[in-house]
Amino acid sequence: MEEIMESISNEKMQFAVLIDADNISSKYAVTIFEELEKYGLTSYRRIYGNWSKGNGWSEVLLLEHSIMPVQQFSYTTGKNATDMAMVIDAMDILYKNKVQGFCLVTSDSDFTRLAMRLREENMFVLGMGESKTPLALTRACNKFIHLNLVAEQNVEEIAIGDTTAMGNRNAEEKHAKTNEYSGSYTSAAEEQNVTSISDVRQVILTLINENGGRQVDLAQVGNRLNDKFTDFDVRNYGYYKLSTMIDQELPDLHVKKISNQYYVERRSNLTKEELEQEICRMIAKSGGMVENLACLNDELHKKYRQLDYKQFGYNRISSFLRSLSSVTVHENAVSLKK
Repeated sequence: MEEIMESISNEKMQFAVLIDADNISSKYAVTIFEELEKYGLTSYRRIYGNWSKGNGWSEVLLLEHSIMPVQQFSYTTGKNATDMAMVIDAMDILYKNKVQGFCLVTSDSDFTRLAMRLREENMFVLGMGESKTPLALTRACNKFIHLNLVAEQNVEEIAIGDTTAMGNRNAEEKHAKTNEYSGSYTSAAEEQNVTSISDVRQVILTLINENGGRQVDLAQVGNRLNDKFTDFDVRNYGYYKLSTMIDQELPDLHVKKISNQYYVERRSNLTKEELEQEICRMIAKSGGMVENLACLNDELHKKYRQLDYKQFGYNRISSFLRSLSSVTVHENAVSLKK
């Protein structure tokens, strides 16, 4: 989170918080305002819904967080009047020029256009919703927080603290606490609209390749991930530190510390020369020619499980082979040069 905050002005921004009570559970109330404190102050706190129907947002809860309820009856079946009320209020607040940012708390993709319109006016748009939120809305915001994953991680951290303090809480008790939200981090990330680990890995590898294959500063990695993915947050995957996440989730990458600075590098020390020698050995073993590049590629990945031609500056094996002086590539076959 440190990298995120560095990109935001040191002065506290004034936010308007608009909550869609129709699809956001009241159990996220504490998480919403804890997260908001990291970004700025809240000038407006409004929640929209039909209060003639029970939605979990009690009077006590609204008073505790100083949230003003906005009653919105469902005038017509099939139409969401709450959405319209939120949009109208958002535009009214926008043109009063009293805030620098909006926090839209909803998982409804209908608010995508509103987020885009607010950004057109140079507003910082912070989105909050569950990990089921469509990508269109998460990408339309400057930053999007998956409430169920963040809340789950917070509960997990409390459970760990309780276990350490009391010494007799086991993993099953801790797991039971986290089940109040959305299940395990892994399943949530796989089943919901959360940036995948493979996408995270690819961005880091691209950054390393841009640096000539050399190690890159961890803070630079964090900034690139936040710029690339508006919903990126290590807590989505069950971690509090990016360095820990990389070491645990990406076996081909490694975080090391040099003079109080942290860097990310590839674990593999395989050089282009060593790979070329192995390729020549495999071709020689096949009689001097391999008729199918896919077969050679499979054999190489069996020997080097983390092999990625991009670390040498190439997208595929055919491009890499053509750069070698010891082999010749013709259509889908490769042979040793005489």
